[in-house]
Amino acid sequence: MDGPVLIAYDGSAAADKAVREAGELLSDRPALVLTVWKSDLGLELIQTPAASLDFPPATLDIGAALEVNRALAEHAQRLAQHGAGLAREAGFDAEGLAVADEPGLSVADTIVRVAGERDAQAVVVGTHGRGRVGELLLGSTSREVVRRAEWPVVVVRDPEDRT
Repeated sequence: MDGPVLIAYDGSAAADKAVREAGELLSDRPALVLTVWKSDLGLELIQTPAASLDFPPATLDIGAALEVNRALAEHAQRLAQHGAGLAREAGFDAEGLAVADEPGLSVADTIVRVAGERDAQAVVVGTHGRGRVGELLLGSTSREVVRRAEWPVVVVRDPEDRT
């Protein structure tokens, strides 16, 4: 495989640590720092009945929904670029990429899809400090990436996760 090391990056302490530790192991390779953002969240918000949220009815228009989506996309792009900067500091030749998830697919699905499209050598993901019970109840992006990936996956534990 000639592709990059794909580093999933969400701006968390776990993601920062994953970038640094990946640099210690794999920095002699190119890297793609991937941030996945929730597409159409603004549209979902205007379709959610206000009564189900115990709030008084509010009027949101399509313009506001599109503005929310634009802001989310810009934030994801800034995160990806920040993560790429950290990866360069860790010794990678890195680029950042923000990708919208596809409706009905999980973040793990998107990570695996992009890794396949880019012919990734490996995938690096950080875990979040929910602990073992939380992982059983909430699921885990890192666990799903490990389960679905066809290439090596490096999972870096959250510095706050002591369980």
